[in-house]
Amino acid sequence: MEHSPGFLALVAEAKTRVKECTIADVKARQDRGEPFQFVDVREDREFAADHARGARHIGRGVLERDVEAAIPDKDAPIVLYCGGGFRSALAAENLQKMGYTNVISMDGGMRAWREAGYPVEK
Repeated sequence: MEHSPGFLALVAEAKTRVKECTIADVKARQDRGEPFQFVDVREDREFAADHARGARHIGRGVLERDVEAAIPDKDAPIVLYCGGGFRSALAAENLQKMGYTNVISMDGGMRAWREAGYPVEK
């Protein structure tokens, strides 16, 4: 997918203010049994098609509205992902603005997760 220059500039700016991790970092956390909120911020249809094992869905369009009910602990470790790591960076920035202190965006997103052969659910 080709993204517009304005969107890419917005994402690049957000990425200067959010923490990112790799898919391997997230898989290692899962393998260690480390507790964290693993949140897929893609659209409903994308999540329904497939998602990373163990992820819960809070779509980007309702994230800010619904996150406090879904994850009331603002210090909870949260890893967000989307299709490639752009929308999750924007989402991470907004959660930080809402007072969440331990938010990370998974770089590469679901595309990289699938390419690595990591477990998916439907």
